[in-house]
Formats: sequence, structure tokens, C-alpha cells
Amino acid sequence: MITSLLLPVLLQTSVLTGLETAALAEEKEDSSLSSQEFESLPTIVVRSQRNKISYSVSSSLSVLSDSDLQIEAAKHPNELFDRVPGAWVSTGSGQEHLTAIRSPVLTGAGACGAFMVLEDGIPTRPSGFCNVNQLFEVNLAQASAVLVLRGPGTVTYGSNALHGAIDILTAGPSGSGSEFAIEAGSNDYYRAAFALSGAHTALQANFTDSGSFRDDERFQHGLVNLQIEHSIGKLTGQTSFAYADLDQDTAGFILGRNSYKNNILRTKNLNPDAFRQAWAARASSRWGWLTNTGNEFELTPYIRSSRMDFLQHFLPGTPLEQNGQDSAGILFSWSSGKALSGGIDLEWAEGTLLEFQDNSLDSGSDFLKETRPQGFHYNYKVKASTLAAWIQWQYELRPGLELTSGLRAEHLGYDYDNRMLDGNTRDDGSECGFGGCLYTRPADRSDGFTNLSPELGLSFDLSNQQMLYLRAARGYRAPQATELYRLQKGQTVADLDSETLDSLEMGIKGFVEKFNYELTAYAMRKKNFIFRDADGFNISDGKTRHLGLESLLRWQITDRFGINANLSWAQHEYDFNRDLGRGEIILKGNEIDTAPAWLGGFRINWQHDANHALELEWVYQGGFFLDAANAHRYPGHSLFNLRGWVMIPDSHHSVSLRLNNVLNKRYAERADFAFGNYRYFPGAGRRLSVEWQYRR
Repeated sequence: MITSLLLPVLLQTSVLTGLETAALAEEKEDSSLSSQEFESLPTIVVRSQRNKISYSVSSSLSVLSDSDLQIEAAKHPNELFDRVPGAWVSTGSGQEHLTAIRSPVLTGAGACGAFMVLEDGIPTRPSGFCNVNQLFEVNLAQASAVLVLRGPGTVTYGSNALHGAIDILTAGPSGSGSEFAIEAGSNDYYRAAFALSGAHTALQANFTDSGSFRDDERFQHGLVNLQIEHSIGKLTGQTSFAYADLDQDTAGFILGRNSYKNNILRTKNLNPDAFRQAWAARASSRWGWLTNTGNEFELTPYIRSSRMDFLQHFLPGTPLEQNGQDSAGILFSWSSGKALSGGIDLEWAEGTLLEFQDNSLDSGSDFLKETRPQGFHYNYKVKASTLAAWIQWQYELRPGLELTSGLRAEHLGYDYDNRMLDGNTRDDGSECGFGGCLYTRPADRSDGFTNLSPELGLSFDLSNQQMLYLRAARGYRAPQATELYRLQKGQTVADLDSETLDSLEMGIKGFVEKFNYELTAYAMRKKNFIFRDADGFNISDGKTRHLGLESLLRWQITDRFGINANLSWAQHEYDFNRDLGRGEIILKGNEIDTAPAWLGGFRINWQHDANHALELEWVYQGGFFLDAANAHRYPGHSLFNLRGWVMIPDSHHSVSLRLNNVLNKRYAERADFAFGNYRYFPGAGRRLSVEWQYRR
């Protein structure tokens, strides 16, 4: 079949080294776009067997190439993912963020773990121990490519690939070469980066020290990646190491309707003591081999560890949370080299969480003072184990028509150990007034969740330049440890089920000379949606439905001018009725809050010659409701960004300038309505950065 020719990026498969992926087949000397990129599709070499199996399924896969990453030089994930149809990474304070892919921006219970984040095909966190801000643990700035699966994951993914998956591909060895870069910009922004590559070893590292237009807000962020290729006989592979560290002084919401427009209020930090300190480390070793009979095998052991301390400035009493996880696992996959593939995933993890409130409340109602006591609120340890098996079968029904089917079965088990007094007393055993303390600690217990995830796909070649595809799939998300064991208001057991998302999508992809395009329509329904009800209980009987259209095009109009655009429309609705308390009521048919109907981006690229290029970008976000009752709304906004590059002739040096928010628009990066207040994270104004880069 010729369907691979019709993808936005041609995925070539190989198992020569057992690597997950490499960078674009040939690394360019400069970071600007060239007309050749539009005339012939760029290539990502996929060398992992598991990756090969996953991406052979016709689905909505977006590829952010090395050129996209170089153009953006993103300072926050938000700046990069506006190139993906139907995706929005909402900016918080510093490197904090919330992700949406074919979904609303999810907050609170049920939000964390709806998207799987991977590095070279390996999940960056264990099942059940998600971090809603986990993109700060991966090196987006120096990746060779970022793959975004829109919609439920294929059978090679597991729990958490509910609405989609993000796979960050590290650069890997590419021969002798080096890169050095220094960038400085508005609001005391400074970043330094370097990358070294040899025949079998590659190293990437960068460090950012950034201030802000807001008071007492700044962060320091460091990332390091190392890859080593190796072989023993017929075994070939790559060992990888990754480390991330974040030290952040955090700013919270500003309050008041349209306060993000006020030149004074938008700079305020109402939580000057808030902070987040975190680190994450990962190591993996991938090995692949090909037998004389044509069978392909791959085995990848890995280990991970992370720790984080942050002040919960958004809660009365501002308790300190300390959490961490240590985990290890093995991914095994096999392919007959023809139609049948399968695999087994094993994982073990141990997570801890401690919450401590240093002082008693000295303000607020008597109820708040009594139910949120000083001292320890939670102190627990959870051991988890995951066992999964999957199988996939592909069959050519007739020339140009291919069927793909698959099934994944997974069991996740928890063993919870409460290291404090059971119940909702103070940490010394004394009772709180008003019916007990807010924080409830369940007794030691074990829980297990088993999920089946089927998928079925059809792809049909309409011509040598067009492909039509249809895919039905189910994604799932097992309850996270914090949802099960971090309870409130006397709920002693969280009787939760796994969330499931059933999806049906149809799309067409193709290219005509210098014009590449993609159009997709989808319908999804989610069951067992986890949320917190009016009693403060974590429950999982919510339902939602989702409809959408997504489009993507690239058109090289002339040798000098090209356009790159993406536009999506979506309708995300509640499919149940519920009183959430505090005057907020969910009605079936209401729009889910923080779910813009329209998201889009339009980019004009101009290249004078091989040494000069410009990109003008328009990013659009439509309006959305701020609460489940659909009583309050944010109007949306448009932003313009300008980027330019100059290569110094006959040298290895280049200079880049990036001007974000050219029109100095006053807007909100995030908005909601809660506790009787409009709340916003204000967007930054006009800001300029200059980067010098040396590449050899």
C-alpha cells in the first residue's frame, strides 16, 4: 500500500539499531524553512519496533518536526502546541500548564492523567502517579521531533492515553557535530543550550533563568539528555538518560472581572510565598534483534524517579505537599514481519505523598479555621503493579484497502499504606468541630482495575496522492492514587471506576504538488468521568460527549512564500445532570467549561534566500464558558507573533529574533469562575528575544 506517502510526515521503518526514533533524516545547517520541505515530505526514521507498530495504524497523528521546534524555540509548551489541530496547552505560572487534546482543559479531580506523555516511546511517569504539569519534565526545546496522537491511544499505549498522547523524540547520535546557543529576552529571560553528537553518543542540555512581568514570579529550569548507541552481535540498541530540574516562584490567579486588562492588577501576585521545586530522572535501554525467519523482537527495561515540593497556595492554610515516585518496568514487543504483532508490558511503582500545614488559619470563617487544622493532613505510601498484553493484526482486504484490528488488556493494582491515623481527625487524634476535619485518610486497602481496549481501522487509497481512513477505538484511564486515597469530608472509600472514551473518527489526507492537507471529523463519548460532587466526594458517574472537525494544510505558494495553517472546531458537552454545590449545577447539554469551540493558527513563511527567513503567525482562541453552569464567559483572543532568522554567510553562526504578542494584546492565558470570583492568569505583553547560535 502507498498510504504512508500520504501522511504529513513519511514514517520510514527500520530495526537496524533498535532505537525508538532518530532526528530528521538529514539535519539542516540552518533553522529556517526551505521550499524543498514543502515539495518533498520530510522524513522521520522510526527504528523502534513498538513505534513502527503503533504508527502503522491510520489515525490522527500530528508531527512537529525539527524545523517546527527550531522555528518556535518555545519558552513554554503553549507556544509549540498551537501548531497542532485541536490541541491547547494552557499556560499557568512559570512552567505550569494544563493540557487539552480533543478535550476541554481539565481541572480538579479527573484532570491529571488524561494524556500520556512519552519520551522515545516510554511513558515518563508510571500509571496512577500522574503530574498535570508533566511536560516540564521533558526536553521539548532540543527534541528531534514531537509526535501528537489526537484521540485515544493505539493498543501499544496503556492507561492515561485517554484523549491522546505526546511522544517527545530525543535527537540521538548523528555523527560529529556540535551546537551552542545563547538567548536573552524581555522580562529578564535568559537561556543557554548546547548539544554534542558523535558516531555513537549524543548529549543535549539547556538551562533557563527567567523573570516575569508579574511580581515575585520567576523560574530556573534545567534539562539534560544523553543517548548511547551500542551493539552485541545481532543485538543493537540505545541506552538513554534524562534529567529535569525546576525551581519556581509561583504566581496565582488575579481576581475580578476583566482584571487581566488592568495594567496594574495584571502584574500583581496575590501569593508571593508560593513555590514549586521538582526534579525527575529516567533511564532506559532498548534492544532489538531480527531472526533468520523474519521475526522482529524488542526489549526495553527502564527506571524512573521524581520528587516535588510545592506550596498549595490556592487552599486556605496553604499546606505544603511533598510527593515522589520510583518505578521500573519492561516493554517487550514482537512482530512476525508481516501482519501479526504483540507485546507485554510490566511495571512496578511506589509513590508517596505527605501534606503538612505549618500554621493555623488566622482569617476566614470559624468553619474554615476548625476544619483545616495545623499539622499533618496526609502521609501515605502506595505500591502499584501493572501487567498488560496486546495484539495487533493487519490485513490487506484488496489492493489499496487495509484492515487493522487490535486489543489490549491491562490490570493495574494498588496496595495503599496509610502512615497516619485513619479517618478525619487532627494528626494527634483530636476531633475537629463542624462534623470533623476536611481531610480524610482511608484505612489501608488494596484496589485493582482491569481494562480492555479494542481498536479497528480501515484505510483506503483513493489515489496515489489521497487516503481515506476510518478508526474506532477505546481509550481508558484508571483512577489515580490521589483520587483514591486523598479524600475529603468523611468519604472513607472512593468507589471509582476507570474512565473510558469511545471514539469514532474519519479523515482524509493527501497532497497535490506543493499542497499538503488533512481533514478529520470525530465523535467521542466518555463514561465514568471522575469529578468532585457537592459533598466533596470523588465519584465517577459523569458522562460527556465530544464532536469535532480538524484541518491542517501546508502550501508552498512560490519559491519564497508558503503558508502553514491549522483550524479546529469542537463541541464538548456534559451528558448528565448534577448539583455541584455552591450554586453550580451541571445540566445535560451544557458546554463543559474551559473548552473553546474554535482553535486555530495561521503562519506565513517568507524566505529571501538560504540565509534570510521570516515567519508571521496568527494564533486564535475562541471564547468559552468559565463554569459548568454556563453563566460566565471569556470572549477569546487573537495574538500575532513574528520570527526572523539571519545566517551569517560563510560561517556557522546565525542570529534569530522573536517578537511575541506584536500588538501588545491584553488577554488571559487561563480563565475560570469559582468561589464567586472571576479568576485569571494574565497573558504577557509584547516581548522580544534574541538568540545567537553556533552549529558545526
